[in-house]
Amino acid sequence: MRLDTFHQFALEALAKAPDVQSADAWSGEAEHLRGAHVVFTTGAQLWLGITAAAAPGDKWEGPEVPVEGDAPAEVQYPDLYEGGKVTPTRAQQYLTAAITNAGNRQIAQVYGYDSASQNPGFGVIFHSGARAFCLFHHTAGSGQALGGRAFDLQAAV
Repeated sequence: MRLDTFHQFALEALAKAPDVQSADAWSGEAEHLRGAHVVFTTGAQLWLGITAAAAPGDKWEGPEVPVEGDAPAEVQYPDLYEGGKVTPTRAQQYLTAAITNAGNRQIAQVYGYDSASQNPGFGVIFHSGARAFCLFHHTAGSGQALGGRAFDLQAAV
């Protein structure tokens, strides 16, 4: 799956998650970066940057050829709150579950980044061999604008 196709899919899949109020397109300044501005039902917000690596031999030219296999098995959505607050770790687990549970047959695996990673986020491996990398760029509480304190999310209401 190519970057633009995954971006559109991710926006739709994230918006359908039970504790997500909206997931709208957000793009960085780089041509290879797409993103999603995710707003949780608490008002907490995060900006998820999405990049991708092409499948072996795919030059991202010409028509996209979908490669399908078994979709990842559905998982239970984890609790989004820890101590009444959406934490980066919980948001990462929750969004990983949202992409996993979308039932996309082009996706082989979705995994959360390890706690030692510089930024929270998750990765996606496609049956074609392509990969997507989804990193948290910014987070904010309800009413905060982009550029708030890094990875500080809103408490549950």
